[in-house]
Amino acid sequence: MATQTAGATSLHTDSLTGMHWLGIGLAAVTGLLHLALGVAFLASDSLTNPLAWSFIIAGIGFAGGIAAVLTDFHRRQMYLLGIPFTAGQIVAWYFVNAPDFSPPGLFDKVVQLLLIAVLVVLYRRPESAPGR
Repeated sequence: MATQTAGATSLHTDSLTGMHWLGIGLAAVTGLLHLALGVAFLASDSLTNPLAWSFIIAGIGFAGGIAAVLTDFHRRQMYLLGIPFTAGQIVAWYFVNAPDFSPPGLFDKVVQLLLIAVLVVLYRRPESAPGR
């Protein structure tokens, strides 16, 4: 798909590979899960629930990462930033939930581990390589 322009934002999807799209899909899955959980916590508790807001902020972070990759905004730096951001989600989840791990939580962590692997592969690829 060629570059598309919507207002001042320009999508650069022509340089995206299958590995990029896999990462985008994984980030979308975990981002949507975090947003849904955050909204659910807010609806069942209060607007001052810090756990709810941490989920919403994480979901926004994943969405921002997707947007950065799609617009070719410092992609390599986004890969590098995404690794500890995602790993931090896993560590926080472990300490908040241990030892009561739920199937949806485990699914999300598998998605995040796969996302970290994709980000490492993308970061290690030379920027000048064809099909970066």
